[in-house]
Amino acid sequence: MTKTIVIRIIVGMVVAIFMVSAWVHDGKPDWSMLKIFSTAVFVCTIMFNVWDFWLWRLPWIQRIPGVGIPRSLRGTWKGTLASFWIDPETGSSPPSKTVYLVVQQTASLVTVKLMTDESKSASALAEVSEADGSLVLAYMYLNKPDLRVEHRSRIHHGSTVLDVSGNPARRLKGHYWTDRDSKGELDFVERNKKHLADDFTEAAELFGGIA
Repeated sequence: MTKTIVIRIIVGMVVAIFMVSAWVHDGKPDWSMLKIFSTAVFVCTIMFNVWDFWLWRLPWIQRIPGVGIPRSLRGTWKGTLASFWIDPETGSSPPSKTVYLVVQQTASLVTVKLMTDESKSASALAEVSEADGSLVLAYMYLNKPDLRVEHRSRIHHGSTVLDVSGNPARRLKGHYWTDRDSKGELDFVERNKKHLADDFTEAAELFGGIA
């Protein structure tokens, strides 16, 4: 369910409560009932927050078809990054590495962090949506390398598109592109739903230690 639809529902509920409370049985408006309007707004706001932060991601609600409820991807994911960049000195690509993807999500908003042993990326814009008949997580990001590797890995922007498999989601797989003319593949198959890691070390500990 998109944010626009949720807002429309809330507005409709507020208007309905106001109309019922402001109209008496003989068809004449009773404007003294305007005081109920603020109560209606408060109740609808509480209902929206309960839905947006918790209710939408319950397993049985996630499985309701055809109503546009976003797939829950929330949690810390463990996977691999394979770069297609060719090192001019060796003529080959670097070996794949373990990476962690942290997805913080409500029914109306999603943010993404990707953490490696050398850098951290944060999404500037992210969305879970349908594309060509498939469910995807797409986001644009800014990558900031650790100071110790800045001499060979500068700050850069990029974009990522990950296909989502399963309900509940069990795999994220796709590609990334950067403004350094590099690209690669990402594949996440392990997930910790309960914890949102802050850094690479904490994420690794969720899955039994640094790989």
